[in-house]
Amino acid sequence: MTRLRADDAAALAAGVEALLAALAVRPGFRDGEFGRSADDPTLWALVTRWEGVGAYRRALSAAEVKIAGAPVWVHALDEPGVYLPG
Repeated sequence: MTRLRADDAAALAAGVEALLAALAVRPGFRDGEFGRSADDPTLWALVTRWEGVGAYRRALSAAEVKIAGAPVWVHALDEPGVYLPG
């Protein structure tokens, strides 16, 4: 999960749509979701699911993912990014 903070919701949503499209063609990608916080209209979450950490890391190293992700990741909050299912 990546939490993002942005004032321009439309621009962020367009960027996330392009990023999810780039991720969707990478081996091991299962699915992804994007949603807004109920308490803060500038706070968003991007959640992706993968077959394993190796597939995730390989996908992030692909040039097309880096290019599509750059406009999204500039909004990422600097916080721990690994969580275990409860």
